[in-house]
Amino acid sequence: MKFFADTADTADIRDLADAGLLDGVTTNPSLIHKAGRDFLEVVAEICQIVPGKPVSAEVVALDYDGMMREAEVVRKIADNIAVKVPLTIDGLKTCKSLTDDGTMVNVTLCFSANQALLAAKAGATFVSPFVGRHDDNGFDGMQLISDIRLIYDNYDFQTEILVASVRHPIHVLEAARIGADVMTAPPAVIRQLVKHPLTDKGIEGFLADWAKTGQKIG
Repeated sequence: MKFFADTADTADIRDLADAGLLDGVTTNPSLIHKAGRDFLEVVAEICQIVPGKPVSAEVVALDYDGMMREAEVVRKIADNIAVKVPLTIDGLKTCKSLTDDGTMVNVTLCFSANQALLAAKAGATFVSPFVGRHDDNGFDGMQLISDIRLIYDNYDFQTEILVASVRHPIHVLEAARIGADVMTAPPAVIRQLVKHPLTDKGIEGFLADWAKTGQKIG
């Protein structure tokens, strides 16, 4: 499963990329606002940090013509841009036009398997079902991922399932067990995957025993 960082914080992206943990990055207007930087500038910097790996940058227009105008600006930033569009009729039209032209597209705000089916038919590179928000509203987010996986496998769709709105490590584990292609999570959640109390306890024990030897390495 590919790991994307869901952030516009370039320091976090560099740190995770240096550890070999990133296969791409997703951003959205809220994350850009949180970063407090110019949209085009920060997306360009992210593309340079993860060259050749997909970086999702979202359009904000809601009509087809507006989305296409904004997409034209966004996709000129770098070759690894995936234009992010909402799962609406106009978003799907935009998706079809962009993918026909060779541009990667991430169809976002997916909350049903039927929506995911439409995104695949429109030729989306990625579809982003939001598991955390799904859970928040009394639905089973991971069941949604299972349903999409089954449908895509039934018809051999090439659209990648990008699990979004990931809130905790269990979401990551379940997505991997189901066979999602990608998960995108905040850097803090990705770092939580490293943590285990027995790992910490083991390190403490090794260091205590090493101190007793009175030796040094180097």
